[in-house]
Amino acid sequence: MVGRGTRLCPDLFGPGDDKDEFVIFDFCQNLEFFSENPNVTDGAGAKPIGERLFVTRVQLIEAAQHHDEAHDQFVAATKQLLQDEVAGMNLENFIVRPKRRSVERFQQAENWSHLDLEARMALVDDIAGLPSAYDGGTLPAKQFDLLCLNAQLQLLNNEGGFARLQQRIIQFASSLEDLSNVPLVAKELELILEIQSDSFWEDVTIEMLETIRRRLRNLAELIQPKERKVVITDFEDDIGAGENIIMPNIGSGVDKARFKMKVRRFVEQHRDHITLNKVRRGEQLTKQDLHELSLILISEGVADEKSLEELATDGGLGRFLRSLTGLDRAAAKTAFGSFITEHNLNADQTEFLDLIIDSLTEGGVVQPETFYESPFTDKYNMGIAGIFDRNQTAAIIRIVTELNDVVAA
Repeated sequence: MVGRGTRLCPDLFGPGDDKDEFVIFDFCQNLEFFSENPNVTDGAGAKPIGERLFVTRVQLIEAAQHHDEAHDQFVAATKQLLQDEVAGMNLENFIVRPKRRSVERFQQAENWSHLDLEARMALVDDIAGLPSAYDGGTLPAKQFDLLCLNAQLQLLNNEGGFARLQQRIIQFASSLEDLSNVPLVAKELELILEIQSDSFWEDVTIEMLETIRRRLRNLAELIQPKERKVVITDFEDDIGAGENIIMPNIGSGVDKARFKMKVRRFVEQHRDHITLNKVRRGEQLTKQDLHELSLILISEGVADEKSLEELATDGGLGRFLRSLTGLDRAAAKTAFGSFITEHNLNADQTEFLDLIIDSLTEGGVVQPETFYESPFTDKYNMGIAGIFDRNQTAAIIRIVTELNDVVAA
């Protein structure tokens, strides 16, 4: 009914107060289906938990595949779970029907053997959130699933948010321990107590977290939310005169996960672009390089001005691209060439330097402060300060800082 909405209506709100806007409630994404692009704002509210679980599992598969064959069984089990969910999607459902081609594609087992970037994009953009007959369990079980999946993702990506999620899992186990008189809980009491010990988390793996998720998820609904004390007040509010305030930018945030996947696909499709090669080889970027790349991203629909502005306040486009391309290993070794030649490094120092080069190769950018954190402290408690003297440490930090700065024009 967009056509009716565009009709003029003089004096709609009173003499001389004509109609100058209309609202579209597009619950079934018809505008998107017919490739219409009006100026819109998204409604408030979080995505359904089923969609968040699906997207997180796709991201987990991507992260686990970067660790060679270390997590093959986990990846295979996750793929099977997602395939079962897609298999439960009814192609005649009016919500599923517009994405029928993608759904049919991933209902075939052979299309799950190798999930490249294009396939992951299709799963996230087209299939995540579609209704399915697959039974994912109760809401508390799904909430615990999401907690564990996010913890696995943080662990694989070696991100700092893992500690916060770890504490939430420990608190979950503590709440279950209080219900040890329940037979279902008593059966898993050994695992529940083990989770609350420090030794359990010293060498935790995503497979261990997956065991926690599978064995404890159905116990989540037994935990009753704590009742809050009711507070009754009896006084009159003193409220001033009301005023309408227009806030046009509210509700238009950038979906960072999807944006990252779109840029990653762009990077893979334009691997030979001169600026991306400079990013990968650790060469100095100019403002003109980044400006031209920004125009290409916008023209191909990968990014818009808002997403690029957000990147500018979060390290810049160059650093973001480096995090996707990584740093060429030969370039990283060359950067440390003079340092290695000048200093007669022992085996431990060489191993530590190789760890820095590995981090640059995989993540593109390494912050010097992380040299005092895991994984750099896993073998040496004091991190870089434990095996290099002050001058050597300063030289290494200077080299890494220069490699980080060349992508910021």
